[in-house]
Amino acid sequence: MTTVALVGTLDTKGGECSWLAQRLKENGVDTILVDSGSFSTSPLADFSSDEVIKAAGEDPKALRQRRHRGEMMTVMGRGAAAIVMQLYEQGRIHGLLSIGGSGGSSVAARVMQSLPVGFPKLLVSTVASGNVAPYVGEVDATLMYSVVDVAGLNSISAQVFDNAAAGIAGMAKAFQARLSAPEGSHAPLIGISMFGLTTPAADEARATLNELGYECLVFHATGAGGKAMEKLVESNLLAGVCDLTTTELADDLVGGVLTAGPDRLEMAGKKGTPQVVSLGALDMVNFGPMESVPKTFDGRNFIVHNPTVTLMRTTTDELAELGRRIARKLASATGPTKLFIPLRGLSGIDLEGGPFRDEAADEALFTELRNGLSDTDVEIVELDLHINDPGFGKAMAESLHALISH
Repeated sequence: MTTVALVGTLDTKGGECSWLAQRLKENGVDTILVDSGSFSTSPLADFSSDEVIKAAGEDPKALRQRRHRGEMMTVMGRGAAAIVMQLYEQGRIHGLLSIGGSGGSSVAARVMQSLPVGFPKLLVSTVASGNVAPYVGEVDATLMYSVVDVAGLNSISAQVFDNAAAGIAGMAKAFQARLSAPEGSHAPLIGISMFGLTTPAADEARATLNELGYECLVFHATGAGGKAMEKLVESNLLAGVCDLTTTELADDLVGGVLTAGPDRLEMAGKKGTPQVVSLGALDMVNFGPMESVPKTFDGRNFIVHNPTVTLMRTTTDELAELGRRIARKLASATGPTKLFIPLRGLSGIDLEGGPFRDEAADEALFTELRNGLSDTDVEIVELDLHINDPGFGKAMAESLHALISH
């Protein structure tokens, strides 16, 4: 039978969770109740608060004696995520539903973000109308604003919860139906990273891969885009990665606004997913409007890309460090990996006569990559082309196809 994991603090939200479980049953769905209440001893739970804490590798008595709320929320999130992931891997659940205020939502966020893209996940929360980035992360989470506080049932909250139960029931049934449906014949999925200033290369790579029989998903390298692509790799949804635009690493190093975090460019290597990588737009760091650029960067080479985006040229030292970082990431890859170096420029403004052309800085990047990958299994392909020249994106695409087919 279709089953939903219901995560909630049963010591404070037991009545609401019990009501939701009944509504789910009326919608033809079973529930598995996971108690994320810090001090809860509710008999309603299928997985008790103690079991959640133990799943996080902690001792319940010792944790509670410390009475540190922040630590407790972190542990409950980690433990609930471990339990729900195990249920998912065992095929016992087909959706996730959670309710809560800020604390309960932080626990639910950890659970939702541990689950793969495509698995239904719905959170009813008091914080769903503000900045939801910490709760959604890079997954396809559905957030429903509770309107009133999640503190007992009333004529408003009952309507909201009723909609939530019906919604997750429908999603869970659809997910279960997909699991039992005959295997489709859709094309293998490829992730491609792009930027406005690497669009010609990304377009050529996409067109080539389409001709070779792949379906391409293009991710704008704005921080969120890189994280989303890495999440799809983690979820085993991509057959390969054409990571043409790694500019987010420059923002992470220098302090720009489009960072995807320090773990960018690592998931394909960890999962053994075939990948071809290039250096698109590493000649720049991204900021907001010119007036928002930190004063510490006064005197640097800037371009106002548009009224909301200011680009700053990376220096020789910064590119050398990026070369070392990228080399370390690629050297640790467990799957087939190739690095493509465009010797004539990294972006639409790093080209002969362009405002960001700096051959010495780019060469510092190339040198560190050659040195760092010299004794590894990573093949370096150096092309006497600009990244956007005809042939560069095609070469990456054809190479990725060969890695996947090998």
